[in-house]
Amino acid sequence: MNRKMKRLLVTGASGFLGWNICSVARKSWNVFGVAFSTPLEVGGVNIKVVDLTDSYNLKQLFLEIEPDAVIHAAAAANTSYCQINQKESYRINVDTSIHIAGLCMERNIPLVFISTDMVFDGLNAPYKEEDPVCPVNVYGEQKVLAEEEMIKCYPETTICRTSIMFGYNPEGSKNWFQKNVESMRMQRDIQLFVDEYRTFLSVRKAVSGILLSIGSESGILHLSGDERVSRYDFARIVTRVFNISNARLTPYFLREIPVAAPRAQDLSMDNNKAKALGFNPSSIEKELEVLSSTT
Repeated sequence: MNRKMKRLLVTGASGFLGWNICSVARKSWNVFGVAFSTPLEVGGVNIKVVDLTDSYNLKQLFLEIEPDAVIHAAAAANTSYCQINQKESYRINVDTSIHIAGLCMERNIPLVFISTDMVFDGLNAPYKEEDPVCPVNVYGEQKVLAEEEMIKCYPETTICRTSIMFGYNPEGSKNWFQKNVESMRMQRDIQLFVDEYRTFLSVRKAVSGILLSIGSESGILHLSGDERVSRYDFARIVTRVFNISNARLTPYFLREIPVAAPRAQDLSMDNNKAKALGFNPSSIEKELEVLSSTT
């Protein structure tokens, strides 16, 4: 690897967002990706297998790599899992995040923490960075605690709250978007909410915003798309762009399907602050066209 390039440490490197961050950042950084349960290879990236909840191993990782910047993307992000396994998810979502903030504070290096639109209750969208948080599920609560404690520990931390993202996972795994596209093509029934709204963002644009934020802005940034659409309407756009004519989409209301973790109805976010830094999201249709051209 090029030792003249600055070193970027990316946690959650085998996850959807982390893998995509590593794949893009390797062009301008000497990237070290951290994974644990399912480590994956990323060309040009040094993958380290570390249990981030082990404070000793985490500290040793920082001593070994000596990063110039950190993107903390690792999380227990399955809302149902967090709702049921609160102690286990707290360790990675809160305790580990605070520890990483402390290690970055000691070195005075840029830290970007990946948070979520789920810190809000869905009743007063679109949300700006300064709007009060009020999560409706445990995952959102843990992200709020992590945000607050990380900034308290290291005020230079940048919080990137991302809206729901779509795109491709690394080879060998599939995210919700890929599974839905596969189900559409196989003409399987897909249940989708017509009254749950988000500002969908392609992972490609999310990564560009996250990398843009390194060292450029402390505090909170909302990285989201410009369009407020329901999950059902998003799927309809997918069928049109991917030319899937026989998809079996069934519209449902939130109240009709019981879920382990409560869901907020409208988590649309205002992204003007990020745009002022140069963040430039594209339309859902345009980003889907980019994806369809690579399949």
